[in-house]
Amino acid sequence: MRLIFEAEGESWPLRLGTGAPETTAALLAALPMPLQLHTPKIAGSHVYWHAPFVRDVEGATHVLDAAPGAFIYWPVRQFLEITFAPLQAETAAVTVLGHLDAPIEGIAALAAVLRRDQGRRTLTGTLRREDGGTAPAAATTAPEALVALRRGLWSGCPADVAALTGSRAIMHPAGPVFMAESEARVLHEALWWVRAKLGGAPEAQLRAIAALALDHAGVRLRDFCHFDTSAEALFAFRDAMAGPAPIAALLDEAIMAAGRLAAWIDLLIPWNDVNEAFRAALGQEEQTA
Repeated sequence: MRLIFEAEGESWPLRLGTGAPETTAALLAALPMPLQLHTPKIAGSHVYWHAPFVRDVEGATHVLDAAPGAFIYWPVRQFLEITFAPLQAETAAVTVLGHLDAPIEGIAALAAVLRRDQGRRTLTGTLRREDGGTAPAAATTAPEALVALRRGLWSGCPADVAALTGSRAIMHPAGPVFMAESEARVLHEALWWVRAKLGGAPEAQLRAIAALALDHAGVRLRDFCHFDTSAEALFAFRDAMAGPAPIAALLDEAIMAAGRLAAWIDLLIPWNDVNEAFRAALGQEEQTA
């Protein structure tokens, strides 16, 4: 089966493999998928977007062994990615879903535009089946109210997040934006860590740890970064950890919510400009020291 990835007026086919049936099924159930593209901050040579599902790694390919043109799912990051060259040093196990069925130069060119423009504008796209088919939506046993919260976070950038870039208070918007992105990303990773312990640690302990992580991040986002509405969503997931809903379903919903919040904040940051300014500032300090 082939998928079509579209962005910036161009399209590229992706051929799915057969080595990751569970992840592929989750992917197909989420199609067609609107995308907001992100530029890498560390590893480099790939374009990615956040996946609206949570699955364990299948096949466990080391990320540095994924060939250029690989279409991969990175579970702990919850990314879907297309690579176009060897990645910089990073340690992670990923799921290879397929491969770009076209020259990689087009993806490399898209990545250059993305690196230049992120934070200045949002590059959007779509992912769909070439045959136009659909698959049944994935079922969940999570409470409907939490599912609605998660869907709300996925439907568009929260207003409190979008508004922050307009602030011109001291060290705004950079200070709270960077702090908020860090808090949301660490929460996302912490929830993944809890999920990895399911079946190997007492459930009550895992619920308490997840609730604590959600509470800490929510308080920081509310009291330090001024994200009142987004914090309330995290508090709702915190409170649900004490309830009767299955912990696995709760964690998956919380992971998708936290990951999506981190993604919206990430899109506000002009990472390439920040990196260039950082280098320039260090160079100026070296010259005047």
